Order: sequence, then structure tokens, then C-alpha cells
Amino acid sequence: MKLPSQRGFTMVELMAVVAIIGILAAVAMPSYTRYVVRGNRAAAQQFMLDLATREQQFLADARTYKNSVAGLNMTTPAAVSKFYTITITTSDGPPPTFTIKASPIAGTGQAGDGDLTIDQTGAKTPSTKW
Repeated sequence: MKLPSQRGFTMVELMAVVAIIGILAAVAMPSYTRYVVRGNRAAAQQFMLDLATREQQFLADARTYKNSVAGLNMTTPAAVSKFYTITITTSDGPPPTFTIKASPIAGTGQAGDGDLTIDQTGAKTPSTKW
């Protein structure tokens, strides 16, 4: 008499698959996290560049800079405001100056990324993140 063959996976095979998935996840997660941080930073940088352009346009019209996002008739996009606080610091000079600063919000994935700034000359700091 022939016994019916058993189908399925052994415990050893199952544990090998779980171990491989664990190793892949351990390698992929940090890379994915860095990718998300860079993407959020890029969104903030683009918004800061838009603000700087709007500041220059406002200076041409009013001979001064505005010290708030709302004063420039702009709103901070949700993709930026979830991770960064945007502030504008101005000085009447002479010559007038501004500095736009994006500070990561504590408790978000951006918290360890550091501040980003751009000024009226186009100087961007830190240069390693621009």
C-alpha cells in the first residue's frame, strides 16, 4: 500500500523565509527613512525658494520685505507644515534683508535633520543639505 504524500512547508523552511524577510527589512527600512526625509526636505526647500522669489518681488514694489508667509499672500503647503515651521526674519537696513528659516517640528521624522535657511542674497545653509 502506498501512503499519501504530505504537502506543505517544514518548520525549518518557514523559519528560513522569516529570517530572510527580517534581514531584507533591516536593510531596507533605514534607506526608506532617509528617502522620506530627503523628500520632505525637498518640499520645504522648494517652498522656501518660492518665498524668496515672492520677497524679491515685494521689495521691488514696496521697498521693504514682509516678515510673514501670510503677508506675502501665501500659505504653507500641508506637505511642508506637517514637518517644518517656516519663519521669516526681516531688517529694514539699509539695505533691507530677510532670512527664511525652516525648523523641523519635534516628534516628526524630520526632527534630526536640522534647520534650513535662505537669505536675500540667495545664500543657503547648511550647504550640505541644499
